[in-house]
Amino acid sequence: MLEAFSTPHNRTLTSVLLAGSCAFGIAAAAVGISDNPPGILLAFLAIGAFFLAFVHPWRTARQYRLLLFASMLGFVLFAILHNVFDALATLSANVRGLHGLLIALDVGAFLIAILACPPAFFVGAIGSIAMFIWNRRRPT
Repeated sequence: MLEAFSTPHNRTLTSVLLAGSCAFGIAAAAVGISDNPPGILLAFLAIGAFFLAFVHPWRTARQYRLLLFASMLGFVLFAILHNVFDALATLSANVRGLHGLLIALDVGAFLIAILACPPAFFVGAIGSIAMFIWNRRRPT
């Protein structure tokens, strides 16, 4: 993450990507993401630009593969956590504060699994392929 701020060029590109992420996020919120494909696409673009803001200095395919595998593992983990928190929230329906907390954790895990992991997967997949090709063509 610190590489994104290491040089003036990286800082500029990171700032542009973060501004793009904010713009896409605001547009997604304005359009709405509930059963709205353009809004969902804007949300994916916002999160993808956010990930790109921090990983654009990476120059090896291995780093992007780690992001790819972490996003796959994160999707499975947060999908399981969503189901666990949902079941626990159902069991604790009589306990007011605990029920609200578990519902919030349930929704948070669902949103991370659905909105954050797929863009991270695509950034990792495309980045690993691009860096594999880039490093293969480079003279030694």
